[in-house]
Amino acid sequence: MPTPALPLPPPAHEAPLPPPRTGAGGVRVLSGVPFAALPGARPLELDLYLPAEDGPAPVVVFLHGGGWRLGSRRSAGPAYREADPTPFEAVAQAGVAVASVDYRLSGEAVWPAQLHDAKAAVRWLRSRAAELGVDADRVAAWGESAGGHLAELLGLVTDPALEGEVGVTGPSSAVSAVAAWYAPSDVAAVATDIGNDPAAPDSREAQLLGAPVSTVPELAAQAGPLTHASPSAPPFLLLHGRADRFVPCVQSERLAGLLPDVQLHTYDGADHMWLGAPDAATDALARTVAFLRRHLIDEGDRA
Repeated sequence: MPTPALPLPPPAHEAPLPPPRTGAGGVRVLSGVPFAALPGARPLELDLYLPAEDGPAPVVVFLHGGGWRLGSRRSAGPAYREADPTPFEAVAQAGVAVASVDYRLSGEAVWPAQLHDAKAAVRWLRSRAAELGVDADRVAAWGESAGGHLAELLGLVTDPALEGEVGVTGPSSAVSAVAAWYAPSDVAAVATDIGNDPAAPDSREAQLLGAPVSTVPELAAQAGPLTHASPSAPPFLLLHGRADRFVPCVQSERLAGLLPDVQLHTYDGADHMWLGAPDAATDALARTVAFLRRHLIDEGDRA
């Protein structure tokens, strides 16, 4: 007689929410909330920053940078390491909730796992919107560097084959606005844009794709936001430093030329992650807050 199977607990993303703590300006913070259970691996988690006021708030999904290889949901980049309030608290104080999410890094899984995880975060937020106090109809994406790449893809990818089956399935993963900082929008061309070898097996892009970029051109194109740009794209805010040595500014310029509703702003003297340009870091956050408010709050008030 076979041994009976042990009863399994429900998936981590169905667990009760943790109690909130109070952050700067009365922002309510829920830390380490699972949004997707992965078989045989750690659950994916997010930190949720909610405005002090009750009621369904619009929400932006934030995706961290780190070349798809490093990074954490806890940081918006080194320029904000000492910021008080944090960038996430500042956005929440402006009336937009922030869900800062982790996703599988390239040492854990290769493309398109990272996009699957980002889409899973959006679907989970919609599935529990009423309980969380967020508005399922007002969801945006925001990211920096590799996370900006994923935020752009959230706004552009409509191919069901790239939806994935991570976590909650069923709700839409579409977003209504995208803010991306110094993002690699043309994955296939990053190496040549900075004078590196596209056949290198150890580049950040190769590690994302699981092969040297030049050997998998169709995969590299699929992973590039440029490929998915269309006249139906939502509003975009693209911010980039003109002195960026890791993801050249031309990457954002190319994407901007393909989008129907885009604001592109560049910063002279700013390197990647706003290094060397603290004024750019301050301005980028202010522009992002204004952009999110305009498309998630002000337009709704006018409707």
